[in-house]
This record gives sequence, structure tokens and C-alpha cells, in this order.
Amino acid sequence: MKIKLRQRNLKDGRISLFLEYYKGYTKDKDGKIKHNREFENLEIYLTDTQKNQKQKQQNKEKLILADKILTQRKAEYNAGKFGFQNTSKININFIEYFNNMTEERFESTGNYDNWRSTYNHLVKYFGENITFKNFDGEKLKSFKSYLDSTATTPQGKPLSANTKQSYFSKVKAALNQAFKERIIYENPGDLVKGFPKTEVERPYLTQSEVQKLALAECRIPVLKKAFLFACLTGLRYSDIEKLLWKEVRENEDELRIVFTQKKTDGLEYLYISKNAREILGERKAPDDTVFDGLKYSAQTSNILMKWAYKAGVHKEFTFHSSRHTNAILMLENGADIYTVSKRLGHKELRTTEIYAKIVDKKQKEAANIIPQINMSL
Repeated sequence: MKIKLRQRNLKDGRISLFLEYYKGYTKDKDGKIKHNREFENLEIYLTDTQKNQKQKQQNKEKLILADKILTQRKAEYNAGKFGFQNTSKININFIEYFNNMTEERFESTGNYDNWRSTYNHLVKYFGENITFKNFDGEKLKSFKSYLDSTATTPQGKPLSANTKQSYFSKVKAALNQAFKERIIYENPGDLVKGFPKTEVERPYLTQSEVQKLALAECRIPVLKKAFLFACLTGLRYSDIEKLLWKEVRENEDELRIVFTQKKTDGLEYLYISKNAREILGERKAPDDTVFDGLKYSAQTSNILMKWAYKAGVHKEFTFHSSRHTNAILMLENGADIYTVSKRLGHKELRTTEIYAKIVDKKQKEAANIIPQINMSL
């Protein structure tokens, strides 16, 4: 592996210093080369204009500091490469490390459940005592094979393609983090390809089904309010659960929510409809939660399904289906895909394009342009 100090010009005129870890390259079956690089941002910045001696001196000192870090990283790598890495770190229990990463995601319902399920499969396959020293590429390959052919759901069914992909990516994420923390100096995750991600059906509700739910009684009223609000806004459960009244801004001209998105930690400005505001009810103290008493549990999905049964909606869905529903309702009612993507906070447009496939009015129209054929049976 080669480690080099690199520079990148930023839009604000500064120059960012970072390290590049070059790990060689691989060739695919067509001979196409793929370079394997990782980067470490040193958070050291040079000024690109040196107007005075003071600036020149500051830049010089920063470059010396960056060079010292480079030398240290090379020493750390060489120590690991030749067998002198810190044994107290390499002997850390990988299962415990993964469990700690899982617990850090406790407040993120869907993400936490996936990490917890992955942890359970790791324990089932390896037990509770395997160190980073023993968790090599062969061990990772064998776990991948276990997920692919042996692992089952709690109901005894084989794992779906995307579940395998999700679980295996969690393990690789833990190994990537351990590499960044210098617990390991060679990442077995670089040696084993993950499962390919496949497109799956996204359960959603039609406008008439949402209307039926709105008229039916739910065992937990606050859950009903939160779900319907999510159908009208596209907000994730994690953002709805922590929403405060001071984040709900309203005046004569506009209604919107100004909040920090939990998943990305970014500040969001989301306009909402009058209908969505009506669901929230009477305004309370600024620091009160809007959906007071809303708690996610293992029974949440069951409660939603019982509510749907009462409403006459015979379709399996989860709370996250409200987000899919919002995307479909917006596209069906004329919103352009770029606006929908921005409202949902998607990083890539292709994520939103999946919904556009579901709502393809041209295909619907094409199915009915063929003249009717009268026939007797």
C-alpha cells in the first residue's frame, strides 16, 4: 500500500490537505482496471493567496504538521505489515465491537433493527468470541456463504436478496470503521465482494386506502396521526418522533417544518399542506414534542395491520410505507420527479426514479389504446 499527501482546491479559496491510501488495482473480466483508494481528511487547510509573511509561515507550519502525520501513518502501516502492530487492539473482540456499533444506532428504528439482526447472525455463526486477529478474509467469505445459503428469518424462511446485501454491508461497514480507527491494518472487507443489490417492491397505499385509514379507529391514536402525517409529508419515523412544536412554522402565507434531519444531520425546510397541519391539532409549548407519547416497538407493525384490517385495507405495509405512499401521491398528482426527490431528501435522483416506474401514466394509457374486441365465450 502507498500512502501519499494530497491537496484539493476548495470553492472558498482554501486548499485542503488529505492522505491517499492506494491499495493497488483489480481487473474485471473485460480487462477494465479499477483502482482501490481510500482517503483521510486531515482537516488542515492552506490559504491559496500568500499576501504576507505571516500567511507564508502559517502555511509552512501546516505543511510540516501534515508531513508528520504522513510519516506517522506510514510507520503505523509498516508496523502492522511486518507484524508489530498493537496487539491490544488486534485482540479486540469483533462481536463486541459490532454490538457497540449496533447500540449507537438504537434511536434509528429501521437501521437499528437491521444491525441487531446482523449481530444475531454473527453470534449464531461465530459465537461470541472472535477477535479481529482471527477475522480474516476467509472468515468473511464463510459468513457470506452462510448468509447466502443457510441463514433464515425468525419465521424459518431464507433471507431475501436485499436482506443478504444489507446484513453483509453492515459487517463490511464495521470492518471499514475498524480500519479507520487503526484496529486493523489490512481490511478483509476489501478482499470479499458484497452481494449485488436488487430492486424490490416498495409497498405503498393508494389515496383511497389512506382515506379509509383516516376514517377508521386505531388502537394507538398518536400512531394513527403520525402515520397519516407521514403520508402527507414523506417524513421518516425518526424525524416525526422527535418533531417539536417550535419546528412547526406557520403564518398566513406558508406552512412549513424547519428541522434537523436525523439520518443526514442536515437542516431541512419542508413545506406542508393545510391538511397535514390540521392533523397535528392544537399547538402546544415550543419545546413539547408534536406527537407526544409516540414510541416505536416490536408491536408497531402489528398495530398498523390491525388498524388496516378495521379500515378494510387488505395490504401488508410498515410505517416506512407512508414515505413510499407520499412519493406516489405526489407523482400521481403532477409533482415533477426533481421536486419529489428534494422533498424526500434523496441524495441521488435514481432513488426517486424507482417511484416513477410505479407511476407510469404513459403505460396505463398505452394499455387502453388498443380498440376493444367484442367476443362471445
